[in-house]
Amino acid sequence: MNSPAFNSAVPPARTEIFSVSASGHLSRRSVLKAGAALLALNCFSCANAPGTKATRRHVVVIGAGAFGGWAALHLRRMGARVTLVDAWGPGHTRASSGGETRVIRAIYGPDRPYYKLVARSLELWKESQKRWQRPLYRRTGVLWMAAEDDTYERASLPLLDGGGFAYEKLTADEAARRFPHINFQGVPWVIREVDAGYLLARRSCAAVLEEFQNEGGEFRQLHVTPGRIAGGEMQPLVLSDGSTLAADAYVFACGPWLGRIFPGVVEISSTRQESFYFGTPAGDTRHQEEGTPAWIDNGKLQFYGIPGNEWRGFKLADDAAGPVVDPETQERTPSAAAIQAARSYLALRFPALKDAPLIGSEVCQYEKSRDGHYIADRHPEAANVWLVGGGSGHGFKNGPAFGEYVANLVLTKRSVDPFFGLDRFNGKLY
Repeated sequence: MNSPAFNSAVPPARTEIFSVSASGHLSRRSVLKAGAALLALNCFSCANAPGTKATRRHVVVIGAGAFGGWAALHLRRMGARVTLVDAWGPGHTRASSGGETRVIRAIYGPDRPYYKLVARSLELWKESQKRWQRPLYRRTGVLWMAAEDDTYERASLPLLDGGGFAYEKLTADEAARRFPHINFQGVPWVIREVDAGYLLARRSCAAVLEEFQNEGGEFRQLHVTPGRIAGGEMQPLVLSDGSTLAADAYVFACGPWLGRIFPGVVEISSTRQESFYFGTPAGDTRHQEEGTPAWIDNGKLQFYGIPGNEWRGFKLADDAAGPVVDPETQERTPSAAAIQAARSYLALRFPALKDAPLIGSEVCQYEKSRDGHYIADRHPEAANVWLVGGGSGHGFKNGPAFGEYVANLVLTKRSVDPFFGLDRFNGKLY
């Protein structure tokens, strides 16, 4: 957007970028705006030329997690002056982007926008790993175990084909022959994504920050209090050191704190999630990366796992939403009930590990939007404020592309995609 848009209390009219209905049909607007839509479908790569107004614009990004860190980096690469602020630092233990590892995969049922995001993100993860000469992504493949009601998986196959994602469709018997140490009981069939794998989470957040600073961005570790909203804009931020910080635009990518900062505008619920690391037998590589891909079970018991984790252990986590918690004050001690549930699942699917010792654990949270989809939209009462969040347990992998998308929203006249906009909640504040 240009400077006058920041002085307007009324956001510009919104048009679809790459939203497609659950039935898979292109929207009427997408058809009418074919040229613009094509550009947006390939989005996340648009940048302003040097010397444009964007090069003189100052943007403050609050939150150095997957969404905020990558948004700050892309904003800087587009020529903006960028200040990134975080109360505890990138990938800290309280953050949704903390911890050791995250799965990257492309299966998303009928939710077409995510296939574009994953494809672009995978490209950026690989490119950044090569450029920065540090590990970010490990290509182990991912086994997706279909549910008994496999509507979600069947909806994914044509979109995997259309997105150019390499995969195999295996029967349960074929999967069992390929991976005899896994019990596929109750699994009707399996998808093996070839280029999927896992990401090094907190280390990636630190790497993004380091590159952001190398490219001229400023980082400040301080707590932020939003400025008051007056005349359709937010006034300067107040920082915990007593100073104020003024900018042309403010991007709040605060993860589980987003709803607390803007109650009645966005609703984010934080649910407690526990991950466990089990020790494998000495010298046994069947349950390491060499013998087992990352995996996701979409059945009645929704667990996922990442073998190996750069030799930390066999990671196992329950994907079902836990109790609602306060991410700032919740204790991070694992619960006996969650440990027992993990052991029971381990005995079912990976019987050779049923007595494996628990060698590590992490307690984090999912910061979930109401419908589980991401949020990227203007504050309805402040045209210079962007609200970004709702990673909902699956956002980390898409940080590079979603951050690029956000940067384009802030610095160009690109319209908000309704799939990620607040208007999808029927104009109501949740």
